[in-house]
Amino acid sequence: MSAADEARVLAAVPTGLFVDGEWGPAASGRTFDVRDPSTGEVVASVADADAADGLRALDAAAAAQAAWAATPPRTRSDVLRRAFDLLRERADDLALLMTLEMGKPLAESRGEVAYGSEFVRWASEEAVRVSGRYGTNPEGTGRTIVLKRPVGACLLITPWNFPLAMATRKIAPALAAGCTVVVKPADLTPLTTLAFVAILAEAGVPDGVVNVVTTTSAGEVCEPIIRDPRLRKLSFTGSTPVGSTLLAQASERVLRTSMELGGNAPFLVFDDADLDAAVEGALLAKFRNVGQACTAANRFLVHEAVADEFVRRVTDRVEAMTLGRGTDDGVDVGPLIDDRAVAKAEHLVADAVSRGAVVRTGGSRGGGTGTFFEPTVLDGVQPGSELLTTEIFGPVLAVSTFADEEEAVRQANDTEFGLVAYAFTRDLARGQRLAETLETGMLGLNVGVVSNASAPFGGVKASGLGREGGLEGIQEYLETVYLMTPDPFAA
Repeated sequence: MSAADEARVLAAVPTGLFVDGEWGPAASGRTFDVRDPSTGEVVASVADADAADGLRALDAAAAAQAAWAATPPRTRSDVLRRAFDLLRERADDLALLMTLEMGKPLAESRGEVAYGSEFVRWASEEAVRVSGRYGTNPEGTGRTIVLKRPVGACLLITPWNFPLAMATRKIAPALAAGCTVVVKPADLTPLTTLAFVAILAEAGVPDGVVNVVTTTSAGEVCEPIIRDPRLRKLSFTGSTPVGSTLLAQASERVLRTSMELGGNAPFLVFDDADLDAAVEGALLAKFRNVGQACTAANRFLVHEAVADEFVRRVTDRVEAMTLGRGTDDGVDVGPLIDDRAVAKAEHLVADAVSRGAVVRTGGSRGGGTGTFFEPTVLDGVQPGSELLTTEIFGPVLAVSTFADEEEAVRQANDTEFGLVAYAFTRDLARGQRLAETLETGMLGLNVGVVSNASAPFGGVKASGLGREGGLEGIQEYLETVYLMTPDPFAA
């Protein structure tokens, strides 16, 4: 992409708050800078909201709730379908925008546009399929009617690592269900969300139904919204510590919540695995999004009989990866999001090496002005290493070994998290056992990517509550209402 393309795409993005159908500055007039992590250069300055701005956005959402809930499902569906079509039409520009603010290679950004768009299409299809049930009660004395109705105004807090997909995965089902929303995107990558909200407005979303507050003071802005009785739902994707804080705030009002939190995904390779497939799956599960994904494989647990060969093959592939700015041709691995992420990767690698791990390739900060870290393979990672209990969120593939299935499952489950796991084996019975014994919300069996708009995404244990996507995703934005009526045939 040329500098002219970058300038054109950035110039088209609104940089204000979006409240009640209008773009405008923060009440204080403050702004904050968004930087390209590959260069450190400022690409945009965005309105920096305070608590009053957040409550003004909730005012708009609450005022619009009744009308949007009463809007026919087909109308809501058609609006979302138009938004899907616009997303696909503008895929290249959205991908470039995402790469500029987040850093991932353009090919991956294009993949995210395709993936994120599918949540909008899926929600548009589900909007007209929300249904309840009718039946005779067991005693035969009356009729049971079960209704589904929108939860109400929602606060949606999205992370920086998938700036389009995380926004569409929350906003689209909320709108399909008939809920209005206040969106608080991450301050590191707000531009893609702002561009998406502009598309929603163009597609016909009424004023006040979607509102966006960008801010560097997330706690100051979000806490008053959470404590306001007009808010009926909180959905958050991010770290477990922040999620715990938000749950504590939400508990005071028994607020409906969805939490997609941290992960520590194990990637199991058994001695009967197709190693070619396992290597391909490992590269996808680890290096997608520069390793900055809650679904990224964190611990590679490989049977001792095939560990040496697995390490040799992945090392050859990782050594061939090109590190660089995501907009450049041929780049496989872009920058990490900021200096803190680089420092974390450096620390985790150094700690593992101090305990006996061997660096097969990479292991160091990349050169240049950006926040780069070399794609890395660590072999022989020992128990007690911090990266076995800490989400790496970087391009570090760390290998440990196991002797049998029982040990593999024990190591895999030895974590407070349970978002996703991966396993490669030709044994179908083993695969079925793993589905029942691994403590995880999702399992990739002989695949390195599990995310799909039609499937329920979410975890167990400290990885969160609720599900996004699939048939289950829209249910998070619906309340169940039970109505009993007399027997219509009674005398």
